[in-house]
Amino acid sequence: MTNHAPHRWPRLLGAAAALGLIALAAHAQTKQEEEPFWAQGRPKTDSAMKITPVPAFPIPTPAEQLPIAKMKLPPGFKAEVFASGILDARGLREGDHGTIFVSSLFVAGKLYAVSDRGGQRVVRTLVDKLFLPNGIEFHRGSLYLATPKEIVRWDDIESRLDNPPAPVTVYDKLPGDVPHGWKFIKVGPDGKLYVPIGAPCNICEPGDRHAKIYRMNLDGSGVEVVAQGMRNTVGFDFDPRDGSLWFTDNQRDWLSEDLPQDELNHVTQPGKQHFGFPWCHAGDFADPELGWGKRCEDYTPPVARLGPHSAPLGMRFYTGTMFPASYRGAIFIARHGPWNRTVKHAADIVVAYPDGRGGISRVEPFLTGLVENNAYLGRPVDVLVRRDGSLLVSDDHNGAIYRISYTGS
Repeated sequence: MTNHAPHRWPRLLGAAAALGLIALAAHAQTKQEEEPFWAQGRPKTDSAMKITPVPAFPIPTPAEQLPIAKMKLPPGFKAEVFASGILDARGLREGDHGTIFVSSLFVAGKLYAVSDRGGQRVVRTLVDKLFLPNGIEFHRGSLYLATPKEIVRWDDIESRLDNPPAPVTVYDKLPGDVPHGWKFIKVGPDGKLYVPIGAPCNICEPGDRHAKIYRMNLDGSGVEVVAQGMRNTVGFDFDPRDGSLWFTDNQRDWLSEDLPQDELNHVTQPGKQHFGFPWCHAGDFADPELGWGKRCEDYTPPVARLGPHSAPLGMRFYTGTMFPASYRGAIFIARHGPWNRTVKHAADIVVAYPDGRGGISRVEPFLTGLVENNAYLGRPVDVLVRRDGSLLVSDDHNGAIYRISYTGS
């Protein structure tokens, strides 16, 4: 046996090498077949496997090809192109001197400024090569930007649009997740900066840090929880009557074409309310995976259900005077429209009317017409009430901003 061992070593080594290669190949195949986060939980049916995120256009749609003529509005309202050529236009904020700041997300990774120069509307790229820069806020001359990793600030930005200063770091302890890691931020009437940390998954036990809305001082100190049980909010605003927080929330994917419905929520007891995720969706539907032993009545229900997978994003209370009085104090909500649903819907602006008792009396369509032949002509993301009372609407699908005004005729 000993004399023959040297002759068997090459064969043993060869076999071991072959097994190693097989193992490496299997590992590589597993890596290649590993599903992206958006596909986690997708049924293995033919119909479901064909559904993927709606691809964004790699370049903005030319102004003359934007779907203005397709938009339907209530009588007396008019839609027009405010600005075009803004790839992946998402969040909207207005500066003290009328500059419109625009964020982006997956496609562009840029921060823009739209301003008037010599009677012409000019689009500048302030910063590029950013990591999912969706969340922006303008407050007392400073522009805030939140990525999944950090919050930074540019001071005195409107006087330095052609040469922005280096940003100041406000907070750098965000978890940095890609799944639901992009932000929507806003300074509340209490002078604090509100920021969400979404669930790092489609459906999971999120842990102690995720699925919550936080607030902090403007220097990043004093972080505290405002609401929990929130899956992914990319839009919120504060009630002009009492300063309370209202927020949209996107519910889980791949459960059903028609369930669960996305939500509009109202925070009436900061730090004390749980809005259900991951155990209860839309206030009345226990999750089939994680909801066993849980009761939806133990959580705060939404004040309005906004349709299955409708993807409600930006929302604003109407505080202007241009629109008829019936709209004052109402909430304009941008519904991006579902990507993970066979039949497309939403891609619109709806109006939710507070009932004066902390709830919503009704939700009505406002801007429609952007779904045609089961495809999107545009996808609203954020809304902004300008100082003149008009409403701006961003559209990341086309890379444009629209202006809605009321003419009364």
